[in-house]
Amino acid sequence: MDNFVCRNLTEWGFGDLIVKFKEKKIDTESLLALGVKEIKDLIPRGRVRKFKKNLKELKVQFQACKPRGQSQQEHQIYFDHFQLLHSGSTASNPGKRTSAQPGPSHLPPKRQCNSTVETIAEHSKTMSEVMKIMSSVCDTLELQDETTLNGFLKNKIDDLKTDKRKLIGVFGRSGAGKSSLINAVLGEQGLLPTGRGKACTTVMTKVEANMCDEYEANIEFIIKEEWEDELWSYYRHKDDQRNDDVSEKLQALYAEEPANREKAMEKRHFREIPEFLTSETKVITCHSAAAISEALKAYTRRSKVGGKQYWPLVKCVTLKLPNNDFLKHVTLVDLPGSGDRNKSRDEMWRGLVESCSTVWIVSDMERAADDKEAWNILNSTISLMGNGGECERILFIATKSDRAIDNAEQMGKDEACAVILQANEDAKEDILKAFAQEDKLKSNFSDFQVFTVSSDEFFTEKHLSKNDTEIPKLQQFLQNLNDHHSKTCNYVTGAYGILSLMLGAGRAGMSGKRAEVYTALEGKLRDQLDTVRKAIEEACTAFKTCLSEGVTTSEKSCERIVDDFLNKNRDNSSFHRSLKSIVKNGGACKPPEKNPELNLNGKLCEHMFESIDEQFKKTFPNNAKHGPFDDVIADLSLDTKSLTEKYQDVQLQLTFLTTEEEKLKAKVISIIREEKKTIYACLAKAIMESMKECYEAAARCKGTGSLQKMKNGIIMHVCSSKTHMFRDTKDVMMGKLNELKERILKTLEEELRKSMELSLRTDDDSIPDVIKEYERVKLYHHNLSRSVLATFEFK
Repeated sequence: MDNFVCRNLTEWGFGDLIVKFKEKKIDTESLLALGVKEIKDLIPRGRVRKFKKNLKELKVQFQACKPRGQSQQEHQIYFDHFQLLHSGSTASNPGKRTSAQPGPSHLPPKRQCNSTVETIAEHSKTMSEVMKIMSSVCDTLELQDETTLNGFLKNKIDDLKTDKRKLIGVFGRSGAGKSSLINAVLGEQGLLPTGRGKACTTVMTKVEANMCDEYEANIEFIIKEEWEDELWSYYRHKDDQRNDDVSEKLQALYAEEPANREKAMEKRHFREIPEFLTSETKVITCHSAAAISEALKAYTRRSKVGGKQYWPLVKCVTLKLPNNDFLKHVTLVDLPGSGDRNKSRDEMWRGLVESCSTVWIVSDMERAADDKEAWNILNSTISLMGNGGECERILFIATKSDRAIDNAEQMGKDEACAVILQANEDAKEDILKAFAQEDKLKSNFSDFQVFTVSSDEFFTEKHLSKNDTEIPKLQQFLQNLNDHHSKTCNYVTGAYGILSLMLGAGRAGMSGKRAEVYTALEGKLRDQLDTVRKAIEEACTAFKTCLSEGVTTSEKSCERIVDDFLNKNRDNSSFHRSLKSIVKNGGACKPPEKNPELNLNGKLCEHMFESIDEQFKKTFPNNAKHGPFDDVIADLSLDTKSLTEKYQDVQLQLTFLTTEEEKLKAKVISIIREEKKTIYACLAKAIMESMKECYEAAARCKGTGSLQKMKNGIIMHVCSSKTHMFRDTKDVMMGKLNELKERILKTLEEELRKSMELSLRTDDDSIPDVIKEYERVKLYHHNLSRSVLATFEFK
């Protein structure tokens, strides 16, 4: 049995049958050829239907991309490539590739099932042509009388352009090779400054595509009042070791340390960055990657040598690259692992982390499996990325794989390559074993993949081919995430629907049949909304039960939790200032450097989170294969297809309603994805609000004994308010869930009803004739529907 079979069994929920499949020697080819009898022998009763459904989907993917007229040799190559695209080393696929199994370097580029250069160009051309058509239609509508339908159509055309970018968060300790990795994956050697020597990236850096032919950097600064606050704290407690990080910032920013805060804020220090004083974004443009890299060093790199550095004042840098297909719909963001002491930087960091659909954890291969910082980053951000975010998968990337052997120079290229690849497989196995020990990570992220890469070898090919560096795998991952096929289909389908409505609106008569269709759709809409309402209310009932359990546990344990937080393993002399920061910042503070966040609010509601976590994952899964509320939104349908067969004369209007239905479902699912972050975060915010009064009182404590006064005040407040604090917190979350239910139902009903009204109860002869445009877009739509392109999700 091969790794491909192992992985799919685990993903489908049949991991317990892996041993049985091994005994039967089921490999990829025999899996795809399983018949009814073999399935009954292998799969227990009650699970057969689920297995058949998953196997059918896999077969469709296989056939969709299978080249026709293969020779036996080509057939084997195709199988190898199909397995490679759907394998890689994952948490459910820890096996090694044997020497008999071809690696990436042996795969012919012509056999790639995914987005090739040709298909990307074809999609771009189709998209461009249809966009031109719709832009011309919109211009024509602007010249017509302003009617309700006219305005509706212009808004719909404008909505076609909406496109949310996928965000990939890149984490890793300093020196792990993040910048080199990003450079290699994007094919831009020397783009991001790399840590040759002691310099390292120190600010959040977003990398995305540019619409023009220049390299552009947008530098966003913190507001000057925040820097003044840091200076005030530093000069007031200058001898405190906790100010070492501010001291380093001063050394970077000033030739000599200013005598006081007022001197440090003099305008002469900011002549080269006047944008900092005016809260504006600084824009730098260059014609080459090398030039933009050099220009950014002072803003992004912490270094002991060199001239003046501005990174202490930088909030974020957005770097835009020209003509980069990998970034058309994707943004890569180089992130520090644990937030920031600066409030605005920390808020931006949290917002970015919770918006990542994929996270790359980067670690030096020599220490990857034992890299405590890498695993700490994952464990400390689970709630932000998982239930509190939208992360679907984690890629653990071990860098500098070419340095795995010491005597590579004394070997021939083939021998060195073989040794490095074996070391890579050993490293993957070690990392997967380490992941297997992380129970909380495993329960939150089933899609965990491991890559071993060499950024240097990708450019030099001294010991490894490009494919053996595994950089092309990550490039393919980006291409799949861009999903040119789906984005083109979505745009063209939306355009086709709009033009169908315009053509139908200009055809008078058929009012009787339209009325019949409207009545039928109205009944279906009521039924579908009832189904959605019932599913959401069932989820709300489940949450209520979970939260009640959390309230009970929290009330019993909160006094012990607070006592441990304030007293356990605390050095009063150093904890005094930390507690003062905690109460001033509403219950949480970020200590210097790599120490974990001190968050009393989080501690107080940890049992509330524990009580809902499993239900939250079930209700709001991040996995793209499953939708919220048990797929009730995705399954919603007005069944326009059956009506089209019965009412051919109203086909144009029903075509529009079909496309609108799909767009609306995608919109509602997007709303839910964003709102669920707010819902999950509301527990800690509600606790913070309940504790606000005692935090403010503690912040006013001064003088001798102030530490104990702060502690006593917090403990007394928790003891006196616990009977209502956690119940109020439960009510806040239930309120948010009910608000979401009402918003979902209102959005679905209002928008579908409006589309029904305008398509079936509105005649508007002022709408221009678009028969030519309709026929052209119909042809594009027809061709896209017929082309079965393999847009596999690289896992």
